[in-house]
Amino acid sequence: MGAVALVASAAIGQSSDRLAPSLSPTEAAKAAPAPARTAPPLPGAGRALVKEDIDTWLDGYLPYALHTGDIPGAVVAIVKDGQVLTARGYGYADVAKHIPVDPGRTLFRPGSVSKLVTWTAVMQQVEAGKLDLDTDVNRYLDFRIPPRNGQPITLRQIMTHTAGFEEAAKDVIFYDPRHLRPLGDFLKGSVPARVYDAGTTPAYSNWATALAGYIVERVSGEPFDDYVERHIFAPLGMKDATFRQPLPARLVPNMAVGYRKPGEADKFELIGPAPAGALSATGIDMAKFMLAHLQGGELGGNRILGERTAALMHDSPLDKVNPYSLIPPLNRMELGFFETNVNGHEVIGHLGDTAAFHTSLHLFINDHVGLYVSFNSPGRQGAVGTLRNALFEDFADRYFPNQGTDGRVDERTAREHAKMMTGLWENSRRSVTSFTAALGLLGQTEVTVDAKGELVVPSLKAAGGRPRQWVEIAPFVWRERDGHDRLAAKVVDGKVVRWSMDEMSPFIVFDRVPAGVSASWLKPALYASFAIMLLTFLWWPVSWAIRRRYNAPLGVSGQSLKAYRATRIAAGLEAGVLIAWMTLITAMFSNLKNLAGRFDTLLMALQVIGAIVFIGGVGIAGWNLWLAWRDGRRWTGRLWSVAVLLASLVILYFAFRFNLMSMSTRY
Repeated sequence: MGAVALVASAAIGQSSDRLAPSLSPTEAAKAAPAPARTAPPLPGAGRALVKEDIDTWLDGYLPYALHTGDIPGAVVAIVKDGQVLTARGYGYADVAKHIPVDPGRTLFRPGSVSKLVTWTAVMQQVEAGKLDLDTDVNRYLDFRIPPRNGQPITLRQIMTHTAGFEEAAKDVIFYDPRHLRPLGDFLKGSVPARVYDAGTTPAYSNWATALAGYIVERVSGEPFDDYVERHIFAPLGMKDATFRQPLPARLVPNMAVGYRKPGEADKFELIGPAPAGALSATGIDMAKFMLAHLQGGELGGNRILGERTAALMHDSPLDKVNPYSLIPPLNRMELGFFETNVNGHEVIGHLGDTAAFHTSLHLFINDHVGLYVSFNSPGRQGAVGTLRNALFEDFADRYFPNQGTDGRVDERTAREHAKMMTGLWENSRRSVTSFTAALGLLGQTEVTVDAKGELVVPSLKAAGGRPRQWVEIAPFVWRERDGHDRLAAKVVDGKVVRWSMDEMSPFIVFDRVPAGVSASWLKPALYASFAIMLLTFLWWPVSWAIRRRYNAPLGVSGQSLKAYRATRIAAGLEAGVLIAWMTLITAMFSNLKNLAGRFDTLLMALQVIGAIVFIGGVGIAGWNLWLAWRDGRRWTGRLWSVAVLLASLVILYFAFRFNLMSMSTRY
């Protein structure tokens, strides 16, 4: 039986009341009044969030969604007013063995939601006086992070993802335990470049989060895994939560299988920057974590944070934040958490993704409600991305509907503002100094306008796959028509210089692409150059065969003949090296194990060969051009010699700007 059929037959809610004694329904009722179970919804205020209603809603929502998205399983936990309201499992933890998801037993990998545990540990040490959020982090390290423009980085900048590090892909996720290294060794061997001034630009960083975990390890004197178990998991009764890799033997039978592709079971994913994403936990474990944060750092009489410290994490002061890093009124980073405000309600949370597991956690701070959901597969064509977002928004619309209305910018002004947004933009979470920067050339984001002059971002799709439609509700602030997400721009001296959206603005922004690397000209030029090189090489044997057939002379001799042949060989080599780069990058990113140093030798060899071929190719093409014009060859030969030289220069420029000759295996 196929995976889809198995999920269809098993996707019925598996509820669990397997709670620790301090969280049992009976004892929780003593600590906080239970939500009314039969209260009607308030007029215009949505339905009452009670167990019967949420269970019925989830049981109707998720089974069909899992089935149509080809997602094997999911776990959901919802807390309210100091107790677990519901915890439910859907589908399979293991398709082949027909093991259903149990929210109190089945372990999921919440990915970057793990960071919230790390940030909690950091704030514990701040509270203890061992860490300062605004001190140079080199004070706490046994290696040095170089300054950028004379400025160090601080823990506050790390927690708000504004330390300025470029994206690092190597050793983030792999499968072979032999590749695991101590946290300090991992960090010292993979320091990413700082590509933005500290505090100015949100750029999400797993490496920086791992650095924060290492700092906790150093100032506490405890290994990170031990620290979080002793100071966070144990006080909260999170008995099955762990950052340990591989899993402790007692937990292995309860680990959900991840399915990176539908029907294909993956091995246990190992996270290199462990504090950034290595957590394994049950739905009930995560419910306890949510309750602690919703209750100011305390659960069942055990406190993991002081109330003021927890409040600081959840709503950090704006006077400590570089204003250039913000795009009001969009969501912003708090200290580790980021805002996911919806329908006028204050919400903070985090998302998490490994290759197989996909998770979200949201805390409705003033409503004392938490929502956690995790899936063990991206599903068919990445269906989980749409489902995860839709579940959160639909939950909010049902129980916390919007009470306000948007404004509206007049049509003429809206058209002018939309036109100011047009152009190519680059994501701030990107690689700059390694060969993976070349992927950014393909990933530049286009903003344009439609026939009505309305804003269009073709790459941003609605749930149904159509481009999102945007309505300007305030100057340079747009909301998705019939949706929740907002898009806003920062204007400096009458020009739009940066923009983002609610769903990513806390940790990613878009800046204009510099002209020198704009895909609008560089991609066509590169494609044309590759075609010229390939034709130059392939036409060589064809022309030889034609001349032999008709006994026609080549028309060049001596030095010109040498240059003619060398040009063809160089053209073939340049085309070949470009093909080799495309093949290598495709292979590396097609399987996570290939991003763990497996191809380092080939990568270095290709950079050395590429440098010789690309630089030598320009020299040979220039030599051939000079001889072609000196000898007075036919106009077609002279014109083609110009084309070959220009193509060689474009390829060399591309290789230089996108680090194909950097002689490094860091990426």
